[in-house]
Amino acid sequence: MQDQQRYQEVKRVSIVSIIGNVVLTIIKAVIGIISGSTALFADSIHSASDVFGTIVLLQGLRIAHMPPDESHPYGHHKAESITSKLLAIILVVTALGIGNEAIKVLRSQDISPPGIIAVYTAIVSIVIKEGMYRYVMGVGKRIKSQAVIADAWQNRSDAFSSVATLIGVGGSIAGYPFMDPLAGIFVSLMILKTGVSIYIDAIKGLMDTAPEGSVIEDIAKLANEAEGVISVQDVKVRQYGAKYHVDMKICVDPKITVEEGHGAAARAKENIMKNREDILDVLIHVNPCPNLMKKYRDE
Repeated sequence: MQDQQRYQEVKRVSIVSIIGNVVLTIIKAVIGIISGSTALFADSIHSASDVFGTIVLLQGLRIAHMPPDESHPYGHHKAESITSKLLAIILVVTALGIGNEAIKVLRSQDISPPGIIAVYTAIVSIVIKEGMYRYVMGVGKRIKSQAVIADAWQNRSDAFSSVATLIGVGGSIAGYPFMDPLAGIFVSLMILKTGVSIYIDAIKGLMDTAPEGSVIEDIAKLANEAEGVISVQDVKVRQYGAKYHVDMKICVDPKITVEEGHGAAARAKENIMKNREDILDVLIHVNPCPNLMKKYRDE
């Protein structure tokens, strides 16, 4: 998928997320205040953080899809990992804020059960946020975007928080008023866990962490299938945003010309790039095969 086409996909899914979260933020905040539900109001803050997070995502991926320039000859793809890191920080800060407010309410002992309308609002939020999660996650996996997948998890964490809100509100109405702020604390812990997980994944991307072994094996196999390549050694793959940079060594017949060796490397690169859309570039070093060199010397 071309970078501009990929960015248009991100733009489309981001607009849907922003509209959905703005609507939910307003509804949950208003109903939370009217009904007196701490958990529902905390849930509205979570939705508001999703709006801000999606705006950050959109701007970050706009930068990530800019073409290479003099200052960034390898492109701007790492902006995607930086964006994921920012989204994670937003989630962590949101979680701490929600948890702090819920603890204050719990300590105050001035707790009254919310109105029944808070229950219906939580149910509507669960259905909408789960639908948004599935839509955004589907796009994220299709375009292989770490940042879009992180944004999808924001929606899933919001759906989970709405489930906790529903339980808390329901329990409070049933005669256990402490369950409403307790649900707020539980919501904050779930959001915190999601934020930390996304942050760790973003750091791995920024630290050039190698992908899983199956990716490396597939790249080596594709290179080895190229005409003129006898074997492949020392395959190194590093993440660069949603893409990978590949460095490898290939072994060729020592008796062929430099031009023929270069041709074998070009065919190996072409085969990799043609079969894997997630590869940004491939650098191949050509070596003569030691076993063939020894064989020719012995002859």
